[in-house]
Amino acid sequence: MQDTKKEGDKMKNTMKKPVAIPAEKLHPFENHPYKVQDNEEMDALAESIKMHGVVSPIIVRPLENTADEYEIISGHRRVMASRKAGITEVPALIVSLDRDAAAIVLVDSNLHREHILPSEKAFAYKMKAEALAHQGFRADLTSVQVAPKLATEQIAEDAGTSKDTIKRYIRLTNLIPEILQYVDDGRIAFTPAVELSYLNEQEQYDLLEQMELNDCTPSLSQACRFKKMSGEEGLTLEVIATVMSEEKANQREMFKVPMERIRKYVPNANTKQAEDFVMKACEHYRRYLIRQRDRER
Repeated sequence: MQDTKKEGDKMKNTMKKPVAIPAEKLHPFENHPYKVQDNEEMDALAESIKMHGVVSPIIVRPLENTADEYEIISGHRRVMASRKAGITEVPALIVSLDRDAAAIVLVDSNLHREHILPSEKAFAYKMKAEALAHQGFRADLTSVQVAPKLATEQIAEDAGTSKDTIKRYIRLTNLIPEILQYVDDGRIAFTPAVELSYLNEQEQYDLLEQMELNDCTPSLSQACRFKKMSGEEGLTLEVIATVMSEEKANQREMFKVPMERIRKYVPNANTKQAEDFVMKACEHYRRYLIRQRDRER
């Protein structure tokens, strides 16, 4: 059985000194799973590059059927920031890897990031599983809903987690984009999201309609019920509406604050982070009021 560490060794053996490549010759890795967002963090990176240059060279491979074009393996954010900073050339290490080997390196080089979205992990693990399957790792052909068995074991070993966790993340790739965004925003937790991934596309769109109409998301219990009904007699819009209309303990007496007001103080926060910020602010203010009251006694 091949070891994915060999890909790293192979890459190191083909690396030479960095060369300056025109930014317009650099192309994103096709269908790469990571979101390169033009936000305040990108602005800060662009400013840093403008002052100090690209300190760490990006990693690229020659693009097939071209003379001098390259596909980015590691460094998509640095390339975008360089363009924002007006930098015309980017230092790069050129490696000779086929697409599958490059995909494995791309996934592994980004999973260590401090902030990585559930959707990014999901599609990254799926990309690596497919690449490993192409390289000869045995796949489970008994179910199209299960990632390659031994591929997921290798991914789990590399990531320091369980193969079941890897499979559950890959299940998220079956969610429609709109519901997956709810997961990235922290509005749907990981475990309910996995259960919802078993719903077919139409059922998911029906659920999305009810989520938006009622401004709520399904609990784990509701998600499990949806999965069971979907697999048995089918899940209709009427049934979804009935279940979603049930009052949940965590949605009683809700007080809503528009996200744009909160983002004034925490610009890059998702819904869960914004909620945590508000709760900490409330606690801080509560303590302030107590101190004021004690001083007046």
